[in-house]
Amino acid sequence: MDEYIDILNDTGEISGKTCLKSEAHKKGLFHQSVHIWIADFEKNVLIQKRASNKDVFPNLWDVSVAGHISAGEQPEISAIREIEEEIGLSVSKDALQYIGTSKKKIIHKIDLIDNELHLIYICILNFNFNALKIQVEEVSEIKIITLENLIDEVSKGKNNFVPHGQDYYSFVFNELKKLYI
Repeated sequence: MDEYIDILNDTGEISGKTCLKSEAHKKGLFHQSVHIWIADFEKNVLIQKRASNKDVFPNLWDVSVAGHISAGEQPEISAIREIEEEIGLSVSKDALQYIGTSKKKIIHKIDLIDNELHLIYICILNFNFNALKIQVEEVSEIKIITLENLIDEVSKGKNNFVPHGQDYYSFVFNELKKLYI
């Protein structure tokens, strides 16, 4: 779905300019998205497999939920909206814990450039996995994996995860571990 998004300046601040998400990706304009890692109190993490029709990284396992922040939208509201849309789970703003950012620029092809500032959240809560409903346009599958097994699979460098980079994964996994200590 195409939507209007805010364009950021070089330091990651909203510039006052907006454009369609498709235009931002075509031109490589710097913009923001949310990444939400959802886990339960038993050290299990929800991950999603990206739909096969996705332009980038189809059929790869990824963060629990991710999406673009609409123009003028607060990041937490975007996170709540994306969680509801992609997996059918309602969460409160209080359930979201902001842990930091990751800046990435990936040139997939000449007219598809991801130039994003990911605002990363962790959401630890009890949820009924069987009650989740995936948005098939975005997600082909979801599963629960222990944090330990997730760390192991990503560290083995298997090609079945979105290549966010070792720094990104180490940061997120360390933040998740801190919450379980």
